[in-house]
Amino acid sequence: MTTQTNVEVFTHGLVKVLKEQWRVDVWLMPSHNNDGDELIAAHKIILAARSKVFATMFESDKIKNWTVHETITLSDLKREELEVFVEFCYAGECMPSEKLKKHAMSLYRASDKYEIPYLRDLCRNHIMSSINASNAVEILELSRLPLDKTLSEFANNYIEFHSSIIFPLDRFRT
Repeated sequence: MTTQTNVEVFTHGLVKVLKEQWRVDVWLMPSHNNDGDELIAAHKIILAARSKVFATMFESDKIKNWTVHETITLSDLKREELEVFVEFCYAGECMPSEKLKKHAMSLYRASDKYEIPYLRDLCRNHIMSSINASNAVEILELSRLPLDKTLSEFANNYIEFHSSIIFPLDRFRT
């Protein structure tokens, strides 16, 4: 039987509250969910503490009158992406990096939309470490959604250095 250290108990306390769905007060729905089976439980206070957008949303009069069973649809995130997004809001830097890396591009977009700069920084690092000839142009486009000079310069330099691989001459001959 593995015992947790005091630090592990402290840092994973919020994740435990999420997993046990203790006193949840908001439900999140991913995109393409028609039947409601895929709702994800969360706590307004945690989401508001992590995101300026959620804080503003929960401050409005309309939201103050919500009941426990109300939902928010996050149409830009699929089920698994939304799970990782919510888990990040609770776990922060204790989040397993493989989960962030797997969904780095969609989480990067979400971090911009919901104003979570720390998540954007972590995703940027994962995106930069996984750049290759097949995704470099997509990463360059992604860097322009919220103008991210660091990511944009990185992608531009990669594309410039690897242009013969990314844009082979045979592709452009008629």
